[in-house]
Amino acid sequence: MGRWIAFPILLAVAAFAAWWGPARWTLLLWVPLLLLALYDALQQHHSLRRNFPLIARIRWLFEALRPFLYAYIVESPLDGRPFARTERDLVYARAKGELDSHPFGTELDVYSDEYEWMSHSIAPATGPDRTQRVLVGSPQCARPYAAAPLNISAMSFGSLGANAIEALNRGAQMGNFYHDTGEGGFSPYHRIHGGDIVWELGSGYFGCRDDDGRFDPARFRDTAQNDQIRMIEIKLSQGAKPGHGGVLPGPKVSSEIAATRGVREGHDCISPASHSAFSTPIEMILWAARLRELSGGKPVGIKLCVGQPHEIYAVMKAMIETGVRLDFIVVDGAEGGTGAAPVEFSNSIGMPLREGLIFVRNALVGCGLKEEIKVAASGKVHSGAGLAMNCALGADWSNAARAFMFTLGCVQSLKCHTDQCPTGVATQDPGRQRGLVVEDKAERVRRFQAATVNALWDISSAMGLESPWQIQPHHLHERLNSARSDSIDRIYKFYARGVLLEDPGSVAGARYWAMARADSFRAAL
Repeated sequence: MGRWIAFPILLAVAAFAAWWGPARWTLLLWVPLLLLALYDALQQHHSLRRNFPLIARIRWLFEALRPFLYAYIVESPLDGRPFARTERDLVYARAKGELDSHPFGTELDVYSDEYEWMSHSIAPATGPDRTQRVLVGSPQCARPYAAAPLNISAMSFGSLGANAIEALNRGAQMGNFYHDTGEGGFSPYHRIHGGDIVWELGSGYFGCRDDDGRFDPARFRDTAQNDQIRMIEIKLSQGAKPGHGGVLPGPKVSSEIAATRGVREGHDCISPASHSAFSTPIEMILWAARLRELSGGKPVGIKLCVGQPHEIYAVMKAMIETGVRLDFIVVDGAEGGTGAAPVEFSNSIGMPLREGLIFVRNALVGCGLKEEIKVAASGKVHSGAGLAMNCALGADWSNAARAFMFTLGCVQSLKCHTDQCPTGVATQDPGRQRGLVVEDKAERVRRFQAATVNALWDISSAMGLESPWQIQPHHLHERLNSARSDSIDRIYKFYARGVLLEDPGSVAGARYWAMARADSFRAAL
């Protein structure tokens, strides 16, 4: 009978309050609790509440508070997923312009696999030109773009609120780096401050679709030739949910979002899992060339999380067969993701960034295309060391999403998918968005990017190199176990230039190369 303990306690307290005049007003509390306990005992939907009236609700209270109690009281500086406290603190400090040094040595276990390092030099480089940027654009591109080493990754208006988008773009404009729109389209809030834009086209073709949801060349041309848009990115997949389309529920499709995306207000906004504008590697490459022409000669590339390896080789074969080149490839890692995704996709689908980046680098180098086509890395980068490691693996620049969310005030409450973001970043709620002041947060966006890029230059100089683009795989070391470590080029295979064309049978990916077809994403049997 212990489970019914709430009833005698509440009855006793209520009786005492009714008897003792000064406490009589507390009946306004005790009587509703007594009625709630009675309701719990009689309802038939929740066994725990039926067996333990009222008391069972205390469990839900602590479940609701658990993430916050853990984050602020329990977790150590190295705990916290997906970003540890130390990682978040670094972003916060740089965004605020505060001291970002760390006392008393590393807290990492340098003999465990959590520690990896870049090789410094006895003779550091002095006075390198830190204004260098990455020129993106193949010889077929009439209007190449000079990209910064770190930029804002794809986050859509709709997933993020208006104030967040505006602050990110203003920060990008102040710092002279680019802001990726995400697949949600080029919104009014991307336009206000004039920061450089990479327009991402997903399978929904938001902002350039006809009434049936298919690609509309005229609408694309009218927007793509806007001078603020510097590059076009075809989204094939993303790290959080590769191979999976998305749905923005009808109630969240406001008039602004409907106008930006070219959809009907109040109706579900659906992103199909695949594109309707192409169905084969050759068709995709030719469509990319058409987008480049319609945009007035701006760089056009693809973004993907690596899945089936032969499909990457199929894209390489399509470029070789047609002679048409992409201008860049953005590699997203399975560890990425800022919005909602099915948990099975987040946890079990897609190749992590490191393996994906190396694979795409090898595909381009092995086909002799790396000099023409640039590669970007997108997936959980927040520091200069992360940028340097991406360079070692083949990236020409990096994009970050969640790190820039931290600069806006994100506290990793993991409420992005509920429209209840407490800091006003990932929500359309006007009341919550009010807390995000554009002018203040834009400056934090700028400061974080500048400090992180400066840290990248400090690292490359300490390595004795004149620029981060000289960092090679042998500069990065990783632990195999507590007693052994080696450089990355001894752990992973890095292809020699042209090997896939001259001697494909000699490489580890030979079977995938044989499976790849320029005329189909399906594997050759």
